[in-house]
Amino acid sequence: MTDENRELLKRINKYAEEVLGDIDPQKVPVSMQLEKLKPVMETIAKEKGMSLEDVFILYMDIQSEATVATDQKLQDQLKDLNMGGEMPLLYRD
Repeated sequence: MTDENRELLKRINKYAEEVLGDIDPQKVPVSMQLEKLKPVMETIAKEKGMSLEDVFILYMDIQSEATVATDQKLQDQLKDLNMGGEMPLLYRD
């Protein structure tokens, strides 16, 4: 992930914490969550000369990339608890 994408992710996630902090993501539809993020994404779109849709797609891509990296790091850490075994005892797919 590029530094620019990392900063974009950090910026949107910080905004999300402010506006979505108290909601249960399992109970609130994704469409409503995205509507709450729209102002920051519109600002970023204007700054970068991109469409709102392109910013949304970029955000989803880099969020997915960050999630995969975090998941891999967790798996690696848990393998140590399993003495290097193939699948950590404390991790479920």
